[in-house]
Amino acid sequence: MTEANQPLRVLLVDDQAMIRAGFQMILNLEDDIEVVGQAGNGAEAIEAVQQLHPDVVLMDVQMPVMDGIAACTRISSETSAKVVIVTTFDRDDYLFEGLRAGASGFLLKNAEPEVLVDAVRAAGHGHALLSPEVTKRVVAQLTSVPAAPASPSRPEPGDDPRLARLTEREREVLVLVGRGLSNQEIAAELFVGEATVKTHVSNLLSKLHLRDRVQAVVLAHQVGLLPLRTEG
Repeated sequence: MTEANQPLRVLLVDDQAMIRAGFQMILNLEDDIEVVGQAGNGAEAIEAVQQLHPDVVLMDVQMPVMDGIAACTRISSETSAKVVIVTTFDRDDYLFEGLRAGASGFLLKNAEPEVLVDAVRAAGHGHALLSPEVTKRVVAQLTSVPAAPASPSRPEPGDDPRLARLTEREREVLVLVGRGLSNQEIAAELFVGEATVKTHVSNLLSKLHLRDRVQAVVLAHQVGLLPLRTEG
C-alpha cells in the first residue's frame, strides 16, 4: 500500500527490452503510476527490488540467469512488493508455480493496455488480480481429476469449520468465486449490485484469513463446496 496521493512504484522485469518499453509507455500515461526501474532477469529483479522498493513488480517467467518464478518466491517472501506474473494460457505450469510462489496476480501478455493498468492498481492496493479467464483455468485444473472411488479425504460440503464463520450469502459468493465467476457475473447471478459483491468477497477473505481471490478458489474446492469433475 502506498501513502495517500503517492503514485504506485512499478518495476518491469522481462528479458525482452521491447516488452519493457511497451509496458513503460502504457503505464507512464497514468498519473497514479510511476515506473521506477527495469530488469532483464530474475536475479536483476531481486537486486532492483532491494534498491528501488517498488510497490508492484511485473514479472515475466522465462528469463535467463533466474526465471520469474524463482524471483517471485524470493521477492514475495522477503519484501512487501506485490508480484504480478506475466503468463500465457499455453503454460499452466507457470500459473500454478506462480500461485505457490506467492504471486498476487496473473496477466496475459496479449492483454489490453487497460488490463495492464488495472493489474498494477489492483496489486498495488493489496488486491489480487486474477482475470475470469485465468480463474477458470485454475478451476479447470483443480477439478480435472481421474474418476476414482469416493475418498475419505474428500470433505463433505460444509464439514470444514472455517465455513461457519461465513454468512449464508458470503458462502454463496464463495461458491461462485470458486466457479471462476467475476464480480460482475456474481452480481448478475445473485441479482445484487457489483459493489455489494465486492463487500462480500472482502468480508469472506478476511474471515477465512485468505490472502486473495486465488486462495478463495482453492479453498472452495478443498472444502468440498464444488463438485469434482471427472475425466472422460
